[in-house]
Amino acid sequence: MKKGDWRRLLIVLGILTLLMAVGGCRSKSGSGSQSAAGHKNIKIFLSLNEMDTFRKTLVDAASAKATEEGVQLDVADAQGSIEAQVEQLKRAASRGYDVIVCSAVSVDTAVQLKMSAGEIPIVFFNSCPEDKHLEAGKYVYVGSNEQVAGQFQAEYVLTQMPGKQEINVVLIKGPRYHSATTGRTNGVKQVLESSGKKINYVFEDSANWDTEQAKELFALFLRTGVEADCVICNNDAMALGVLEAGREVGMDFGAVPVLGVDATADGCAAIRSGEMAFTVYQSGKGQGEAIVEMAIRMAGGGDTKDMQGISEDGKYVWVDFEKVDSGNVSLYGQ
Repeated sequence: MKKGDWRRLLIVLGILTLLMAVGGCRSKSGSGSQSAAGHKNIKIFLSLNEMDTFRKTLVDAASAKATEEGVQLDVADAQGSIEAQVEQLKRAASRGYDVIVCSAVSVDTAVQLKMSAGEIPIVFFNSCPEDKHLEAGKYVYVGSNEQVAGQFQAEYVLTQMPGKQEINVVLIKGPRYHSATTGRTNGVKQVLESSGKKINYVFEDSANWDTEQAKELFALFLRTGVEADCVICNNDAMALGVLEAGREVGMDFGAVPVLGVDATADGCAAIRSGEMAFTVYQSGKGQGEAIVEMAIRMAGGGDTKDMQGISEDGKYVWVDFEKVDSGNVSLYGQ
């Protein structure tokens, strides 16, 4: 081969190498763009059982996380109606959402909700269906282990009354159908009743998470003249109602501790003022972020095994509760 021919061959080979390199870069860039676009095209539908202070914190955190991740999150409030929630899930299924996140109005409707969603996976939150209705990668629950909140409340009571062998307990509960009511109440009773002390539930009723209902119930109890050693409420809103009723009759909250759950801003303010004794921080922000992260993974068919807080069977993602009293309340409820 002549010298000129070698030179031309080397030039051609150089051009081919350059074209291959550029093509490879384009291929990688294109693949990355498709991945990002696929992530951004994820559509999540959130069906809320009913808005309240804690759930607003949760939904706000979920919305912020969705914006951060570049995914679409649409929110609807069923306002306590089972029928409305079922229709919401049916519409979500017909409109091509990738994942539904659902706070069930009633956990007894889990099968109906799953049927309404069709093949769309569901991330349940705030209200936990029975274990048999959950399935790793398809129907998952994100929340806090409600029984632990009740255990923390009971432990606080026992710590404050070490020498008392008989304790009169007022127990104000959430809605009868709600999993948090069951878990928190069971947690309280299991710890108290395993203490070896005599536990008398001198008043026990449901105030449905509501401040005014709790105020009315506790005012009714106060009129009986029965003595109470503590008032344990399934959430802060109801504890605030108890405080209102007690305040009206000059109740000594130092002698009769009032306990809640959620560490809401108002609940923490009541601890700082010396009226409420104890609450349990349930991270609405942590739960909101976790439901969106799980939804994104499920939408993309991704691995959920390394999700922080996920259970061994893959059915639950637990966000830890934290104890809050006068000693650390400055860190919460701001």
